[in-house]
Amino acid sequence: MDELRRRILKECGAGGALVLVAAAGLLPSQEASAAPRHTEGFAAKSPGAVLAAIGASDAASSPDIVITAPETAENGVLIPIEVTTTIPGAESISLLVEKNPFPLLAHFDLSNGAEPYINTRFKAGQTSMVKAVVRAGGKTWFATREVKVTIGGCGG
Repeated sequence: MDELRRRILKECGAGGALVLVAAAGLLPSQEASAAPRHTEGFAAKSPGAVLAAIGASDAASSPDIVITAPETAENGVLIPIEVTTTIPGAESISLLVEKNPFPLLAHFDLSNGAEPYINTRFKAGQTSMVKAVVRAGGKTWFATREVKVTIGGCGG
């Protein structure tokens, strides 16, 4: 028991010293960085402007993109959505909700052979078409699905 107490006191002392050194600014820190954000796309207020901002104005329809979402959402606050694709070499997946005030819901960059699968939730104020846009090999494809909303989640 006495050895356990000594070990705990020793580790707490070392942790306390580390905190003091960090607080004094003696430990080097690294800048955190994130992937670039599609600022123009997230600020766009129409689906066409979003597609132009993310470079998908020429997207073609594809049966290789599967959108799984409820046909009818009783409450538009949290609507589950899942997107997957079998298009080889998928580089990114973007989600749009056409009748939302800001249609671009999310943009995911895929790297290092990541599985082209997205599972998230979104908010919708009214019945709308949801569009998934996939970029692969310099080309873009899309699929759509209508989600009916009975109680709006965007102030509706």
